[in-house]
Amino acid sequence: MTPTPPTVTPQMRRVAWASLVGTTIEWYDFLVFAAAAGLVFDKLFFPGLEPASALLASFATIGVSFLARPLGGVIAGHLGDLFGRRAILVATLILMGGATTAIGLLPGYATIGVAAPVLLVVLRFLQGISAGGEWGGAALLAVEHAPPGRRGLFGAFPQLGGPFGLVLANLVLLGVSTTTTPQQFLAWGWRIPFLLSVVLIALGLVIRARVGETPVFAELRRTRTRRSAPLAVLLRHNFRAVVVASALFIGVNLCGYILIAFIGSYGTQKLHAGRSAMLLVGVVGALSWALWTVLGARWSDRLGRRRTYLLGTVALAVWALPMFLLLDTGSVPLMLLAVFGLAIGLGITYGPQAAAYAELFPAAVRYSGASLAYSLGAVLGGGFAPLVAAWLLARTGSSLAVSAYMFLGCLITFAAVLAWSERPVGEREASVSTVDERAEVGT
Repeated sequence: MTPTPPTVTPQMRRVAWASLVGTTIEWYDFLVFAAAAGLVFDKLFFPGLEPASALLASFATIGVSFLARPLGGVIAGHLGDLFGRRAILVATLILMGGATTAIGLLPGYATIGVAAPVLLVVLRFLQGISAGGEWGGAALLAVEHAPPGRRGLFGAFPQLGGPFGLVLANLVLLGVSTTTTPQQFLAWGWRIPFLLSVVLIALGLVIRARVGETPVFAELRRTRTRRSAPLAVLLRHNFRAVVVASALFIGVNLCGYILIAFIGSYGTQKLHAGRSAMLLVGVVGALSWALWTVLGARWSDRLGRRRTYLLGTVALAVWALPMFLLLDTGSVPLMLLAVFGLAIGLGITYGPQAAAYAELFPAAVRYSGASLAYSLGAVLGGGFAPLVAAWLLARTGSSLAVSAYMFLGCLITFAAVLAWSERPVGEREASVSTVDERAEVGT
């Protein structure tokens, strides 16, 4: 007898799409900075340095946000476990939009001197705080609303915000760069994508205002099982789960930021490819990433999160070497193949992540656990990946050093997958759907 498929209500669909739109806007703001760091920030904010050092300094500003993300994760996780997922998501959206718009208005070094890079770092830090709190709330909003057996798929909606945000950022940058001269782009064109954030944030706030609180948090509130110090409870009873969840993200985030922020500058400065060509490569890579994210999420509902994660991690590790061999040809079709292959492993690991994190932590400390683990994995994985990759390339002169760096990150995630004790399907379903006090004793 064929089992009855789970009922998907209009509210569930609205939440899924709201989580997608919200995270897409957040990641557009976050990632347009990464793209601009590889294209113009070295010239505008660090003109006194020689070119290689200026590029390293520009990439270092990307990493600043990752130092802020654990702080954002702790603050948002604490408040989200106390007051709900929805309110914190509205706050993170406003913070991200305000910081991004301010970057678009920021004068360069030639106008205000050393204050320019200092203010750039401060605004990037605020972006990092927002990003640290955004993902956990968006992921839980989708997963805690999802019907049984579909949590991987519903959890893919906030995950798609990463690749879709990258697509949107690259398309806007591509549109601006192709309609301005190189001098105009450097002088004022790069500001347009940042100022566009005002419109996108307004759209995101309207959409998120229509979404209700999750059933799980509503039950926590009704039964008064919320924790006054959720972070302390998390670290006391679920420390191992935090470590495993953090390491699960290191490999995928490291490889993801090689795609997001390093390949573009590598293509334009090392391979002498055109800016438009490299932005196109980024768009194709992001769209492929989105496709495989959905497939990875669906497979995780059937095969389990751990098996799917293992498959994606191996795919990432295996592709690290061929990817740069293809990129180094300088041929656009082969570069497109390189990023498409990378996107396979990225998506297969990224797709199940929201559901996996929700299942790793009990409801009362779930926002804190998911946000903290995600932020720590981001710091250790992607936070300084473009900077490290650029440094390795400068020291060795070979892209194979970057391949080895990616492979090392995948090995760490592979070890985390082996250490991951995934619970049986029925127990996982119950842990996400209900307030299970027994889960507080740890994973």
